Amino acid sequence: MAKRILVVDDENLIRWSLKERLTKDGHEVVEAATGGAARRAAEQGPLDLVLLDLRLPDADGVVVMKNIHRVQPNVPVLIITAYSTVATAVEAIKEGAYDYIAKPFNMDELAIIVRRALETSTLQRNLSLRIDEDKERFGLSNLVGESKVMQDIGAMIRKVARSATTTILLRGESGTGKDLVARVIHYESERANRMFMDISCTAITDTLLESELFGHEKGAFTDAKRQKKGYFELADGGTVFLDEIGDMSALLQSKLLHVLEYKSFKRVGGGDDISVDVRIVAATNRDLEDAVQESQFREDLYYRFNVLPIIIPPLRDRIDDVPLLANHFLRDMSAELRRGEMHFSREAMHKLEDYRWPGNVRELRNAVERALLLCEADVITGDDILLGRSMVGNAAQKTDARIILPAEGCELEQVERELVAQALARTQGNRTRAAQLLGVSRDQVRYKIEKYGLDA
Repeated sequence: MAKRILVVDDENLIRWSLKERLTKDGHEVVEAATGGAARRAAEQGPLDLVLLDLRLPDADGVVVMKNIHRVQPNVPVLIITAYSTVATAVEAIKEGAYDYIAKPFNMDELAIIVRRALETSTLQRNLSLRIDEDKERFGLSNLVGESKVMQDIGAMIRKVARSATTTILLRGESGTGKDLVARVIHYESERANRMFMDISCTAITDTLLESELFGHEKGAFTDAKRQKKGYFELADGGTVFLDEIGDMSALLQSKLLHVLEYKSFKRVGGGDDISVDVRIVAATNRDLEDAVQESQFREDLYYRFNVLPIIIPPLRDRIDDVPLLANHFLRDMSAELRRGEMHFSREAMHKLEDYRWPGNVRELRNAVERALLLCEADVITGDDILLGRSMVGNAAQKTDARIILPAEGCELEQVERELVAQALARTQGNRTRAAQLLGVSRDQVRYKIEKYGLDA
């Protein structure tokens, strides 16, 4: 795809030469002979790259670059300079230029630098689009709930997100949505354009968790074949979310406290301090006060995190939010499965509101997803809502799923083929949903489709 490149130089011959080569390489070239013309060109449409001479008749090149970046912050700028001003070009790089090339330059060499700069531009633009999508997906508006407790939590999140605090503690039962709240805090803050890294303190071993958080040097342990940056280093300027921090080992608690106090750490096997600016959002469903009393959690670390605790209530304490949440999940999943507009019957909604939701919001989401997969009409009825321990029995009764072996026998593979076909038909060919219905992996469903020649 052709890229739009702005060439800024007061020498007509240089502009002509660059335009000839860049046009030959398939790019669209815009020319400017002055700093003012360069600024106007930047205002007239998006640019993929700027080639900028440092010496212009009406302005300093660095000033021109800053003016362009005010209009288009992410466009890479390649400085063109004479040998006598290389030091100035290096200073320009410190001010945000992508790279520089000295006159007289080789066109083939320039083409290579241009290609690399355009690749950087594409990556930055894709990253910017991804960040914008994440901001929309995890903005405060996605924290569904009109109950007073959720309105209060929303106000607290807004204050905390925009504050300078770097430690936040989320408390609540499993399934209440602490991971979503952590993301909302990140994307509502000034750190939204930097990395959000999340890790569970219970999902991996202490040794691996230490390496993931702090990184390691080459040769630090048997499998350390190269240097690796950890989450804290990668998320510099952003947010690290530590889920289930109450299960973190005493050793890692001590190292985490050091990060909080000194804003620095050492990679595993390293000797140099690495300074970082990260916000750490921790979450737990444990009673940390009891853990402190039982010497399972450091008291000093507890007090560092407990300055701004946000308590996420269980769903049973905000039942008024169930209809909002259920309809929110139904809209999202219906669109994903291309089911058209779906609704809950009054009976189905009453059933959802009367349930206690021990699994909280996560359980509600699963219940809506299950109902959508079972329902073949555009209205989800009470019979489609399967909850609690009665779920398995009700499902069997609802779908008449019991398979009876005929007196004359049958071929097992034919039964399997029929069940896979039914699952694919019920989910409109969605292999992931079909796998959930069948209790197998998506790869297994794919294998069965190929094995039995099913068109999904």
